[in-house]
Amino acid sequence: MSDTRGLGIIGAGGIGQVHAQGAADAGCPVTAFCDTDLDKAAAAAEPWKADAVGSTAELLSRDDITRVVVAVPNGLHMPLAIEALEAGKDVLLEKPMALSEAQCETILEAHAKTSAILQVGFVCRFAATSQVARKVIEKGTLGTIYAAKAVMLRRRGIPGLGRWFTTKADSGGGVLIDLGPHLIDLVLHLIGRPTVERVSAAASSNFGKPPEAYKFTNMWAGPPDMAGAFDVEDSASAMLRCAGGLNITLEASWASHLPDGTIGDGITVFGTDGAMHFDIWGDHVLVGNEIGGEMADCKLPVSEGEGWATAFKREHACFAESCAERSAHGPSGADGRSIQRILDAMYRSIDARQDVAL
Repeated sequence: MSDTRGLGIIGAGGIGQVHAQGAADAGCPVTAFCDTDLDKAAAAAEPWKADAVGSTAELLSRDDITRVVVAVPNGLHMPLAIEALEAGKDVLLEKPMALSEAQCETILEAHAKTSAILQVGFVCRFAATSQVARKVIEKGTLGTIYAAKAVMLRRRGIPGLGRWFTTKADSGGGVLIDLGPHLIDLVLHLIGRPTVERVSAAASSNFGKPPEAYKFTNMWAGPPDMAGAFDVEDSASAMLRCAGGLNITLEASWASHLPDGTIGDGITVFGTDGAMHFDIWGDHVLVGNEIGGEMADCKLPVSEGEGWATAFKREHACFAESCAERSAHGPSGADGRSIQRILDAMYRSIDARQDVAL
């Protein structure tokens, strides 16, 4: 169900523009972009014939804006989400929900005082492969799930080196709080959200001052500022021990020298009757099981015309439907808080160099 009521996007950076495309694809074109850099807002708004405004107060005062996307640096998520909620707007809040579980709780307290819809931007749930994978699990094809693995390794993809992404005060952390929310939420979403009881994590930071000849790929959030801050981790691994003995492992890196594809990115789920792997950005889900006493491999393609490019379309269709029906269907604020609780525990484990209880 599409909803053509006014949509405002706070933040005219790369992710804000991705949201504009997803919203348009879902039949909900952006009405206005808001950014403190008015020229930047105007440039983002121009392809959509949208308005450009330079302050959230101006955007949120408009009666024709009923829904907003908060797509700004992590450190601004809490104040801007609360401001939008208190203005009576429905909110799609980019991940991570905030910098800490305590900040998430503050957002939820503000949300509880309103009738607004609050959806957190765990867009990987809406990837075509993720949707196929969930159907496989719901059918019981894998049997009892006992382990899962999530991997996302970039060869040279530090976002905005020297800018807010690599400044802990603004971001809350590095690769773990950047890629971690997507991976952790998706795995838990697929396998029934088991209770995470303990976490063990380790991290390193090696590429904050790369050699002059270092070639960046997948660089977004602005060109590198070699004189800027880099006080976050660029590689991390973790194990999550869940109730019932289920274990989840996580590997994430912004930068490595490993050739792409050497270790397959994606989600792997292990069950007593079968196993499954898929690349979130891919076009199929691979299932291995047994048929008639013989090992069998099954490659399940996504629907024709589907792929990662339609994930944001589905995310915005879900948001619009929730707003139209006044009933939340997408990732909730409670989901965002639970993921942040796990992330907080991971950072405590890294600092203490030992596993920690949630």
